[in-house]
Amino acid sequence: MPGSIQSIERAAAMLRLLGSTDRPLGINEMAAALDLPRPTAHGIVRTLREVGFVEQDPSSRYVLGSALRELGRGGWDRHDLRARAMNWADSLAGSTGLAVQLGVPDAGAVRLVHHVFRPDGTPQSIRTGDEQPLHATALGKCLLAFAPVATPPPRDLTLTRYTGRTCVTVAALDAQLAVARRRGWAGDSGEFAPGVGGAAVALRGSGGLVAGAIGVVGPVEELFGIGGELRAAVAVHLVAAAREISASLVEGTA
Repeated sequence: MPGSIQSIERAAAMLRLLGSTDRPLGINEMAAALDLPRPTAHGIVRTLREVGFVEQDPSSRYVLGSALRELGRGGWDRHDLRARAMNWADSLAGSTGLAVQLGVPDAGAVRLVHHVFRPDGTPQSIRTGDEQPLHATALGKCLLAFAPVATPPPRDLTLTRYTGRTCVTVAALDAQLAVARRRGWAGDSGEFAPGVGGAAVALRGSGGLVAGAIGVVGPVEELFGIGGELRAAVAVHLVAAAREISASLVEGTA
C-alpha cells in the first residue's frame, strides 16, 4: 500500500494550527510551530489561501477561511451564489431575450435560486424557490452531467413523463448526459413543459467544483435550430455569462 502524502499532511497540520488559536498567525510563526522551512510553509499557506481555506488579514497574517464552512454546508451558500450571479443573469436575459434561471442540486431535484423574467413584457410568474426535475430540464441535466457527486445516479431517479418528449429511460438519459458532457451544455426541447425549452451551463468555483447551473428558457424554436443545436447567438451569451460567474466564484474563495 502507498504511504501517506506529505504535502497533504502538512496542509492539514497548518489548518489545525490555525484552528487552535484565536489570533492570526504569521508565516514565521507557522513555520516554527510546524518545524518547516519558511519557503515550504509559505507555499502551503499560499495554496490554502487560493482555495479559500485560509484568509490573509491586512497585517499579512493568516486565519482560517470561509471556504471551510462551505464544506459543512455541502457547498456554496445559495444566497451568495445568487448575489454573484445576479448582474450576469440580468445581462443574459437582455442579450438573449429569454428568461434566465439559476439552479442548484437539492435532494434529488433542482432548486431555483434566481429567476429573471423574459424581457418582452408578457405575463410571467416568479419561479425562484421552485423545485424542478433533474431528468426533464436543462438545469437538471446539466447538474446530472457535470455534478454527479451532488446528484443521484440516473438509475435512482423516478423518470416521470411530463410531455411526449420527456426522457423516461435510463439508457436514453445516460446518452443525453454523454452528449451534454461532450458539447459543454445541456438542453431540454420541451421535456418539462410543451413547447418550452432550455439550455444550461455549469457554474464552477475553486478547483472546478460545480456550484450550480445557469440556463435560458423560452420557446423551443427560439433556442434550437435544425438538428437540435443551440442557436449560436444564444450559446455565445450563455457560455460567456457562465464563464464570468464562475470567475467570480473562484475570486470569492481567493
